[in-house]
Amino acid sequence: MILKINIKLVVILALLGAFQMKAQDSAYNGDPDVSFETARKLAFNEQRTQAQDTLRNILTKYPDYHEIRSFLATTYSWDGDYKRARKEFTTIFEKNSDSKETWIAAIKNELWADLPYAALRMTSKALAIFPEDPEILFLKASAEENSSDPQEALNTIQMIIDKNPEDLKARDYKKSLESVLRKNTVGISASIDLYSSVFDPMQYYTLKYSRQTKYGSITPKVNLNRRFNEVGAQFEVDMYPKIWKGLYAYVNFGVSNSFLFPDYRYGAELYQSLPKSFEISAGFRTLKYSSTTNIYTGSVGWYYGNSYWSLRPYFTPSETGTSGSATLTYRKYRSDADNYFGISFGMGLSPEFNQYAFNANDDPVVNLESQKLNVSYNFTTGNKRNAWGVQAGISHQEIIFDQGNFFWIYSLAVSWDMKFR
Repeated sequence: MILKINIKLVVILALLGAFQMKAQDSAYNGDPDVSFETARKLAFNEQRTQAQDTLRNILTKYPDYHEIRSFLATTYSWDGDYKRARKEFTTIFEKNSDSKETWIAAIKNELWADLPYAALRMTSKALAIFPEDPEILFLKASAEENSSDPQEALNTIQMIIDKNPEDLKARDYKKSLESVLRKNTVGISASIDLYSSVFDPMQYYTLKYSRQTKYGSITPKVNLNRRFNEVGAQFEVDMYPKIWKGLYAYVNFGVSNSFLFPDYRYGAELYQSLPKSFEISAGFRTLKYSSTTNIYTGSVGWYYGNSYWSLRPYFTPSETGTSGSATLTYRKYRSDADNYFGISFGMGLSPEFNQYAFNANDDPVVNLESQKLNVSYNFTTGNKRNAWGVQAGISHQEIIFDQGNFFWIYSLAVSWDMKFR
């Protein structure tokens, strides 16, 4: 019995010895600076796993080489492993908090993790060590903006500009913040449709006021229409209430006493953000003429870099069946949502936009064939205070009272919005 126990002990000790020798063989024994440079090259060449293995290996022998630990934490941030990065940054700060680069990397980690309040607390600690440092102040402004306090962010950016008026990055950020703080907008748009036959030119005008609130935007507007030798007006309100993060709604209500518009119109739609920069929506529009027309719609949108694609169908039930139409839209954005080039192609007729009623007893026609192409260009001027838009389009549409025959419609529209606080 004793012999068996002794044999087991010998085997266990032999295994432990072999494990220890293997661990010693794999222990780091190179030049840390050379290995660090190698790891950096690997990380910047999309080989972060190998880079992280090298960095961790160096730290087994040089645990207080804080520059290496900080870079390791930064690579974790790049990979979206914010918790692991935070742990490494905390290890550094427990021993040394005098590296500005480490503070900047740690603050960025919290911003990328969508934790602006944590980032804001870190900027306060960092500024106590590096007073009025412009890089840290810039990160503080970013944290303040992401904490829904753009006014305080503007004040912080102004501190940078007061010290260095030529700081272009800070000046550009100031313009962006001023645009965010302009929560009021007045605007006017005008458009004209020219017909190759049958109809005289038709004119459309809109005057609007929009207000951004913490609950979403609200936009009352007045629409004027000159068609069939008549002029009509419609009063309308659009709202985009926020429900929770990633989910918002569109709500509309309009009223008119002119046959050029429905007596009443109302609608609602829900928009939901999805992973991979997709967005979907579903809703309805209702138009009340002598009878009621219901339109069911939705959309699938996709943001890819500075590009945006959207497909929106419309389905309109009637006594003769359900008519359908669809529009495919592409936009290429530049600096922000007010600066873009757009193009759209559509097939079919939707009574939401094409309301051909010739007197108060008519209902809109929904089953006409139509193809359309529109091109638009939107841009801003005056520190992004003014937004301008130009749109041109062409449509090939079936004649309402001579179905089977078509005419061409040439459209031109211009718009101007002015933002103010």
